[in-house]
Amino acid sequence: MPSLKHEKLCLAPVVGVDEAGRGPLAGPVVAAAVILPAKGVPRGINDSKKLSATERLRLHDRLRGCATIGVGIVEADEIDSLNIYWATMKAMTLAVEALGCAPGHVLVDGNRLPRWGYAATPIVSGDAISLSIAAASIIAKHTRDTIMIAHAESYPQYNWHSNKGYGCRVHLSALREHGPSPLHRRSFGPVAQASLDL
Repeated sequence: MPSLKHEKLCLAPVVGVDEAGRGPLAGPVVAAAVILPAKGVPRGINDSKKLSATERLRLHDRLRGCATIGVGIVEADEIDSLNIYWATMKAMTLAVEALGCAPGHVLVDGNRLPRWGYAATPIVSGDAISLSIAAASIIAKHTRDTIMIAHAESYPQYNWHSNKGYGCRVHLSALREHGPSPLHRRSFGPVAQASLDL
């Protein structure tokens, strides 16, 4: 389970940062930055991928009530313009800026850091190690899932309410049949190929 081991070594306030949505064929990449409260941290925080949607919703709402949170969103057209790596770095930067306060230290999931002036440490598999990063993973994933479920109402053929834009068999089949929507990442191979096949 994630712990506060890394946070205790850093200058406060410590910010955990994680993203959701690097791999999907459609929709935004979303990053979250979280400063946990000194007391009253919700129980059960873990890597968002290890939690059910119901558990993520419960923890998302609890964190919204007690933590300081910033969210950064970069849409599909900008992902195509920047590429997914730099779009993710931008989303993380926007998330930290949205906190409204200067971080003492930022813990980031992964092995790379955005180009920013904050003291920061990348942590591989940080969402399974750091409680702050795990909290950020919950906020980022729930936020992105909510966005994709809302978009699914306008584009039901792609089944985004279930696959959230990832390239599963049903989504790929719909992409070949209907072509890409305005929310698809046209720089991604399967989307580019579907455009050529029409």
